[in-house]
Amino acid sequence: MEIAVGSTNPVKIDAVERTVERDEATVRPVAVDSGVSEQPRSVAETVTGAENRARRALEATGADYGVGLEGGVARLEGTPGLSLIMWGAVTDGDRLERGAGPTIRLPDDVAARLEDGRELGPVMDELLGTEGLAEGAGAVGVFTDRLTDRTAALGQAVACSFGPFLTNYYDADS
Repeated sequence: MEIAVGSTNPVKIDAVERTVERDEATVRPVAVDSGVSEQPRSVAETVTGAENRARRALEATGADYGVGLEGGVARLEGTPGLSLIMWGAVTDGDRLERGAGPTIRLPDDVAARLEDGRELGPVMDELLGTEGLAEGAGAVGVFTDRLTDRTAALGQAVACSFGPFLTNYYDADS
């Protein structure tokens, strides 16, 4: 099985590779445009970015599946504050499935900077004195004290979006 990942970010590639390793899949990264802003700011925009990445990766490669992963921030109904969200999408060219990864509330000082129009990665690097945190543990790793990290969190989005292709439970769905 060949899987095209709509990103060259090593964390996203690793998330897909780890999630599908039991299937001995070949994972092929491909640079594609998400079609959304660099910092998606709603569930809808984050999901759209993942969907676009999945479709464009498949179109660019002709693989068996295209996978798209997108992180964003959103205010979620019924919960306080601004949350970090992660979504995945998988397509085989006919079907498109979506799944979410973990969600975590952002600290108020980080949320305020994002609401001023900044992006999470640079904000985190500035706060921590790091460079490229988004290609490592990510904000989710920092805010969970490494109980999880960005690779594992994105891997959950991959698993949840790939699951409907791997089980028979969705065959009768339209």
